[in-house]
Amino acid sequence: MEFRVLGPVEVRRDGRRIPLSGAKLHTVLAALLLARGEVVSDERLSRLLWGWTPPATVSAQLYTYVSRLRKILGEEVLIDRRPPGYAMAIGDSTLDLFAFERLDRDGRKALSESDFEKAADLLRDALGVWNGLPFANTTDYLADAEATRLTEARTVTLEHRVTADLRLGRHEQITAELVGLVAEFPLREHLRSQLMTALCRSGRQADAIRLYHHGCEVLADELGVDPGEELKATYQALLDGSLDRQPGAPPAGRRTAPAPVADGGPRAAVPAMLPPDTVDFTGRERELSVLCRALTPDAAAADRPRRVLVTGMAGLGKTALAVHAAHRCQRHFPDGQLYADLRAPDGTPQHPSRVLLHLLRALGRPAEVSTTEVSATEDLDELVRLYRERTRGRRLLILLDNALGAAQLGPLLPNTPEPAVLITGRTALPTVAGAHTVALEPFGARSSLELLAAAAGPDRVSAAPGAASSIVEHCAGLPLALRIIGTRIAARPHCAPDRLARRLADPATRLRELHSGDLDVYTALLPSWRALDPEVREVLPALAELGTDPFPALKAAVLLDVPEPDAERLLEALADAALLEVSGADEWGQPCYLFHPLVRLFALSLPAVSEPPGAGNGPEERNRRLTSRP
Repeated sequence: MEFRVLGPVEVRRDGRRIPLSGAKLHTVLAALLLARGEVVSDERLSRLLWGWTPPATVSAQLYTYVSRLRKILGEEVLIDRRPPGYAMAIGDSTLDLFAFERLDRDGRKALSESDFEKAADLLRDALGVWNGLPFANTTDYLADAEATRLTEARTVTLEHRVTADLRLGRHEQITAELVGLVAEFPLREHLRSQLMTALCRSGRQADAIRLYHHGCEVLADELGVDPGEELKATYQALLDGSLDRQPGAPPAGRRTAPAPVADGGPRAAVPAMLPPDTVDFTGRERELSVLCRALTPDAAAADRPRRVLVTGMAGLGKTALAVHAAHRCQRHFPDGQLYADLRAPDGTPQHPSRVLLHLLRALGRPAEVSTTEVSATEDLDELVRLYRERTRGRRLLILLDNALGAAQLGPLLPNTPEPAVLITGRTALPTVAGAHTVALEPFGARSSLELLAAAAGPDRVSAAPGAASSIVEHCAGLPLALRIIGTRIAARPHCAPDRLARRLADPATRLRELHSGDLDVYTALLPSWRALDPEVREVLPALAELGTDPFPALKAAVLLDVPEPDAERLLEALADAALLEVSGADEWGQPCYLFHPLVRLFALSLPAVSEPPGAGNGPEERNRRLTSRP
């Protein structure tokens, strides 16, 4: 069975079209196909069918449409009711969207490897899968939500195919096609650059110059902006005579940086910087769903920047969740994925200039800036300008990990809505105005046990249920701690988990046990402590003496012998650093604070008097602290 959405929604069996009646039935089918086997909620189906004014009988009508589809499609396709919606598995059937994406991906890869003949053929085949405007026979609500994304993907594929044709010297054959495309998309600078290249190589330099100046006028009139880097570089190449040279390889022994002209490499180089996904990622289903929805392009909010912030204390798995969500959503970002760790190995913030240089190299350094000029001291304003030019209009996913402050983060945010930015940090950041914020909490008992089983092996955990329950309790829902213990159990197949459980039961040795290779709970918490002001660092060990129950600022003030407002200021600073949790309010409505059990043990292991950050943190001193206090 064949399903088609790249044009009117259709179903074919043995080459013959299966009749479907009505736009709404086509809409339900298209929505389920686009979900790729995942659940489509009743709410989303209702919105795609009736917009914001659904009928009172919405549930019954949805059931009717799904039942009709089941009857029409038969046993080859499975449509399941999975609260809060429906999911469809197409089995061995085909979907034209999958074929398009596969051919497009292979074509881009061939283009990046300079196999232009293969790239042109693959990309032409990808475009040949299309059969008209997508979702032409569905409701306007679905077409408005999804058609723009797919049409944009097709246009980008078309641009890449033109790039391959230009590299193959086919400028005369594609000039007429490019003239029509520029008329259809007058604001797409890449297409205009490609047409300028084709005209110039066909001996029509004057037409190419006129085309550039017309583009400048259109951009100024419609958007109030100057031409971007690529269009200006193509114009400069036209003036200095380098654009009319036939494409070919550079002379042997000579290395040239890829210039941002119309048939050049930067558009073919798609950055793929995401760290590897966690194979046995466990839990966080609700948070993962929220992240994926927030990152997925929405035609109804196409002009609004997508900024998503994941917060929580050290060890809660912010990076693992963000990387997992980024991998799941990467099909929505065909122009690539960028990644940068904003924290240096010693826990201090990376300077924005260094991060920008890292990202610009992945995007392709602009031709006008030579490699010898690149340094960490390069003018920040100039780097921000280049970065925002390189990301403008590109469907990129940018993952900024371990953000430590507004001053660091501000220069790293693009100024156009097309790139999506996913940020992880210990606390909320005021720079990320209007961001979706996902605040992580420790795992519950069930998720903790699932993660322990995933890391240690289900058989090892099920064979020692009492020890597993004890380990879960002592790790206090911290995924990092559970991962460490699970890794240690897996590495010792002949050692019973009961022994580790007994060691963890002793608070004096618990943090020392939460260490395996590069994974260490104490080391993960240390940067949060180092970043504190000295007066806040000094009071942390004393506050830990208050125990594991919630406490108000008044109780802390009595312990520290300071006025209550000063105590509350210190507690808020610790909460901002994710070393304390705000836990409800007392009977007078005053906020109460709470230590995570492992953070409390960490605080008790610290010196009573603050030391400079980085002092006394060697292995011997660390082990002394971890065993010196209960």
